[in-house]
Amino acid sequence: MKGFYTIGLLLLANAFMTLAWYGHLKFSEWKTFSKLGLFGIILISWGIAFFEYCLQVPANRIGYSSYGGPFSLLQLKIIQEVITLIVFLLFSLLVFRNEPLRLNHLLGMACLVLAVYFIFKK
Repeated sequence: MKGFYTIGLLLLANAFMTLAWYGHLKFSEWKTFSKLGLFGIILISWGIAFFEYCLQVPANRIGYSSYGGPFSLLQLKIIQEVITLIVFLLFSLLVFRNEPLRLNHLLGMACLVLAVYFIFKK
């Protein structure tokens, strides 16, 4: 059960992280944010990233084997990276529709997913 909580929290945390890191690239399309300077955008991104940390830190503590979770530190990191990739892919397809997804992108992502297999292989 802790594994499901960990992955669920990581999914939510990465949604906030992706919005904080890349969502501001679309802010210029919104009238409210179009006049903000870089410092204003940084403050907004930090505010969004706060919620990422509120989810990421508990996810790692719940999932880490030293705290009774099912994952080693390396496994947690690889899971997080693949979740980041999946969330970013969905975000880019939904928000940045003008960015093409090419075969080399998919092959690179497949290599990262293979990393999960190798990390969990005993």
